[in-house]
Amino acid sequence: MRDARRNRWFIVVSILFALLSVSLSLLGLAGLGSLGISGFGRTAASLLNLVLLIVPLMGLLLGAMSIAGEREQGTLVTLLAQPVTAGEVFLGKYLGSALALLSTILLGFGASALVIARFAGTQEISDYLYLVAFTMLLGLSFLSLGFLTSVFARRQATAVGAALFLWFTFIFLSDLGLMGTAIVLRLSPPELFWLVMINPAQSFKLAVIGALQKSIESFGAAGLYASDVFGPWLAVVLGGVLCFWTLTALSAALLFFRRRCAD
Repeated sequence: MRDARRNRWFIVVSILFALLSVSLSLLGLAGLGSLGISGFGRTAASLLNLVLLIVPLMGLLLGAMSIAGEREQGTLVTLLAQPVTAGEVFLGKYLGSALALLSTILLGFGASALVIARFAGTQEISDYLYLVAFTMLLGLSFLSLGFLTSVFARRQATAVGAALFLWFTFIFLSDLGLMGTAIVLRLSPPELFWLVMINPAQSFKLAVIGALQKSIESFGAAGLYASDVFGPWLAVVLGGVLCFWTLTALSAALLFFRRRCAD
């Protein structure tokens, strides 16, 4: 938690997320009353793109600056000199960062929810809670990726640069890459669907759109394939993909951190 408070990038992005969440509630498309506030379902849909842009960036930056920042400042050696194992130091920093990230996400969504509930009631709140839950999974998956970059980087600036590259790749280049790959290789719907699931951001998007629209036909043949194969279990599968990314990246980061400390 202390590391998060000292991280200016994280603080700025967190404040931006909270302000934009409330702003989107106030400027919802489905106007109700004089303020023009949308309900929970409409707001959840409008928040989707905001979450896709900001939450992965928050997780990556917070994770990237953790270990690399301590190493560059020389405080990591002091921590490891204490009567604790390298694994305990690593997991302690991860849990603290995860708590800070999840608290920020809940603060942003909570402020937005209070505005919506006050002026538009609590209709379709289940869609909103669904978005919140998957946003937390998305944030943790990118936090783990941020820690993985931080373990390998010797300098904080290098870790931040790697984090920004990952963010740009997963959020912006993935759509173009999928389109290009599907056209060039003429992928079948099953192949395209499994390619989509490789990207945690795309898995998040697929899960939330499926919940809000009650259908993922907007994803074309790949969406129809997913609906036919997984049916009502699709959300569980996509949630599992996000958990897989979180645990795999975290385990890899922990393994390499222990090895570097042993060396």
